[in-house]
Amino acid sequence: MWHSVRSVRHVGKLSKFHCRWCSCRNSVKHSAHYDVIVIGGGHAGCEAATAAARMGANTLLLTHKVHTIGEMSCNPSFGGIGKGHLMKEIDALDGVCARICDKAGIHFKILNKRKGPAVWGPRAQIDRELYRHYMQDEIMSTPNLSIKAVPVEDLIVEEQKQSNTDVIKRICKGVCTSDGTSILGHTVVITTGTFLRGEIYIGLERWAAGRHGDQPSIGLAKTLEEAGFKVGRLKTGTPARLNGKSICFERLQGHQADTAPTPFSFVNNTVQIKPEDQIPCYLTHTTPEVEKIVLENLHLNTHVKEDTNGPRYCPSIESKVLRFKHRSHQVWLEPEGLNSDVIYPQGLSCTLPEHLQRDLIRKVPGLENATLFRPGYGVEYDFIDPRQLKPSLETHLISNLYLAGQINGTTGYEEAAAQGLVAGMNAALRVQDKPSFTIGRTEGYIGVLIDDLTTQGVTEPYRMFTSRAEFRLYLRPDNADQRLTIKGFQEGCVTDHRYQMAASMATKIVTGIDLLNSMVMSTPKWCQKLNIHMSKKEKISAFDVLHHKDVTIEKLAQVYPELQHLAEDTDLSKRLKIEAHYAPVMWQVQADIEEVRKDEELILPEDLDYRSINISEEMRERLSQVRPTTIGAASRIPGVTPAAVVLLLRQVRKKIARHRKHVSMS
Repeated sequence: MWHSVRSVRHVGKLSKFHCRWCSCRNSVKHSAHYDVIVIGGGHAGCEAATAAARMGANTLLLTHKVHTIGEMSCNPSFGGIGKGHLMKEIDALDGVCARICDKAGIHFKILNKRKGPAVWGPRAQIDRELYRHYMQDEIMSTPNLSIKAVPVEDLIVEEQKQSNTDVIKRICKGVCTSDGTSILGHTVVITTGTFLRGEIYIGLERWAAGRHGDQPSIGLAKTLEEAGFKVGRLKTGTPARLNGKSICFERLQGHQADTAPTPFSFVNNTVQIKPEDQIPCYLTHTTPEVEKIVLENLHLNTHVKEDTNGPRYCPSIESKVLRFKHRSHQVWLEPEGLNSDVIYPQGLSCTLPEHLQRDLIRKVPGLENATLFRPGYGVEYDFIDPRQLKPSLETHLISNLYLAGQINGTTGYEEAAAQGLVAGMNAALRVQDKPSFTIGRTEGYIGVLIDDLTTQGVTEPYRMFTSRAEFRLYLRPDNADQRLTIKGFQEGCVTDHRYQMAASMATKIVTGIDLLNSMVMSTPKWCQKLNIHMSKKEKISAFDVLHHKDVTIEKLAQVYPELQHLAEDTDLSKRLKIEAHYAPVMWQVQADIEEVRKDEELILPEDLDYRSINISEEMRERLSQVRPTTIGAASRIPGVTPAAVVLLLRQVRKKIARHRKHVSMS
């Protein structure tokens, strides 16, 4: 049951719904019924809404302000190491952010190129205004998608008694908005970012806000807490925005973009900006004077003194000074747009009073005369313990209610967008009465992200890194379409055009490898013709030779002219080179993946009673809290012992055996 100090109101035909009405209390208006309602127009919300609509669901996107849909609230960039992998996977499932970045990008660069292609990080600086403009165009032109600017204050929840049991099941049936309207929906996706009871901090001042200039979501935060969700607090921050005209760039180290920009999207061969028009970024460093200002003014910084956990991997300058004393820290000066003077000082997030922020910034080389458009600030907000979610991102407590983005304890546009895409797909599949769509740890970084969240929870804002994936040699940026596009197409989320492109590329890769394997010569002959050195003496194929660091498809085509068509297809030739690079170890990787998949195929019943299993009370509590869907997921829950997993496995096998016996007898 709902336990609330606010009254429960029954209204007309909705009398069976147990709701707490906020501004709906005195005047209730009913609107149309939707298949999917998405709350929030940030990166998670945009992906959730467009995914659901793409699958044919009648979708409504609710946001505080239409003109902030697609807003890049913090850094003016997408991608990077780990995050770039998410971008490629989102695009492989026909998500929108990668295509928008290819239009709005102003500086494209592949990070980590000194290492193997499995951990390369596609990244781009983005023009904020262009991104928001193109994203809003995409949202407004998406079929089956409606938009309404109104805050959501409450959820409409129905309590249903399960047949032949005393179990009461709660089902989300819609939302109540601040203008007194109740909007019915088959499913609801919440993507509120940092807005749940959000507070902004600058120095010792604090005020209620989801981000600069936007009101927080208070009513919805109370609703979730009173519904029984375990709620925590996290914090993040953003640096001051600097006037580029006041910066002495001549003194700084400039970093140019790649001369041949690599698009995020598999459907694009090029990006919108011309290579020569890309804008450079600049690098500078903090000084001992910066550290001195921070240490002398900690008493004026509420955000640093708070016990709430902030991001470990994108910390404020105050946190870096306290954690790594007497060190110089990088500060990247990133442009915010083609026609903007605003510079984003990445690495200089700060919540000191504004006058001290100005003093601190002016102690950084190149910024001695810098002026601020806006001071940096910290944000503290509610999040829901993600262990209360299924891998589909549906909540355990309330059916048909999905959560995605920072509300689940993550940080970053890419992590939010990935969750939004999965939540939106599953909300639409629920409407269609189809099984949930999930991505396993062996299938994609999105799977790693969601599995980490739902089995381990978070103690600090979660950020994706390649090191989190066990099978990163397989989960590469280049093959995301081969891993996920067909899977997404089968669920109705991927367009036929994208599917045909991925299928065609798959055929070309297989055909290309077969052709390369058919061309065999002795190693000395290959070395002579290609002017390379190899220690082997036996006969090897052109595909084997392609593994050599100095050999490319273009070089092989000089020896075998019949390979010229492969060389002329730039994307294909790059992919074949990467396939050859990892071919010697991929058999072992695939074997390891199959072992893990065996565990993932052992599905745990959703109604499994952990009290019936002969394990310790601690193990029961941990398993009951997370309610893992597979044996593999159970084994990854912190604190769950291998012995408990074995007992759980026995219980599942007994249940399967009983079921088979019952079926055979009937």
